[in-house]
Amino acid sequence: MPSHPVCSVLIANYNGTAMIGACIESVLAQDCNFEVEIIVHDDASTDGSADFIRSRYPHVALIESPGNVGFCISNNRMAAAACGEYLLLLNNDATLLPDALRTLHERAVSLSTPAILGLPQYSIVSGDLIDIGSRFDPFLNPIPNFSTSDEGVGMVIGACFWLPKDLWNELGGFPEWFGSLAEDMYLCLLARLRGYPVLALPTSGFRHWVGKSLGGGKVVVGRLSTKATRRMLSERNKSYVMCLTYPAPFFQLLFPLHLMLLLLEGTLLAAVKRDAGLFHKVYLGCLISLWKNRRKLASMRHQAQGGRFCGRAEFFSVFDWIPHKIRLLFRHGIPDIT
Repeated sequence: MPSHPVCSVLIANYNGTAMIGACIESVLAQDCNFEVEIIVHDDASTDGSADFIRSRYPHVALIESPGNVGFCISNNRMAAAACGEYLLLLNNDATLLPDALRTLHERAVSLSTPAILGLPQYSIVSGDLIDIGSRFDPFLNPIPNFSTSDEGVGMVIGACFWLPKDLWNELGGFPEWFGSLAEDMYLCLLARLRGYPVLALPTSGFRHWVGKSLGGGKVVVGRLSTKATRRMLSERNKSYVMCLTYPAPFFQLLFPLHLMLLLLEGTLLAAVKRDAGLFHKVYLGCLISLWKNRRKLASMRHQAQGGRFCGRAEFFSVFDWIPHKIRLLFRHGIPDIT
């Protein structure tokens, strides 16, 4: 293990034996002149992942969880154990290009303020560029960014997510009750609320199996395909993030509209698909979760908004005001939800 790592690479793993070797190898192959530590949190895998990592990569710090705790807790545990000045959260189904860590570090030290940084994301299957970070529509649907002229974005994906450890600690890490999805969105918007930049760098990059872990969330043969569980988590957690980070009066104006549109979307999809269960699993489940967690959300919103430094115009400067789901509907048709 490095004695004074500059960067700690944190890899959350669950049943990733088929993928995590390539992920770790891509970190070991980095062209950088500073020490890097690798920490893997194995989330009670049943495919022999822990034994594979222990035998193949004895220099990797392995945290073995006795039970399955999810992505947020896994990363919070690794961040607490990390010794590096910077953290890079890296999915087990992602691989870094050889100059990725050097590119991120050089940009980080050139900035006058702490920042969250990301890199261009490429499909590990086709090699196509997926995004260079994302912007948002009014309802927090991510809009892939392809511009290289302005690094400022709404969020960078948690599959390759760089920030100083001190900033991670200041923001409080991932909300452990999110489970999975939109935890990266939350941290990026909270950072922006605090006045810290969120930047997607136009060079280097990483390759990613999109949707490999939770299923769906990608275009298949021209159609948007996802799983009901993923869709519910996505809609629920995006709603959580709106509650926590949208400044007044935009929250009071947009959130009721968001809920009404979710109900309308769920009703229409259930009717078109002739599947009432779809409404209950995805949309009603989202609304019930919001109601059950209303007090927790109110308390966390008070804390988040109380320390706000960013102006409203700056906060919403990375938003486009045409709902992205309308674009997707015209481009790909009604999504397949299984």
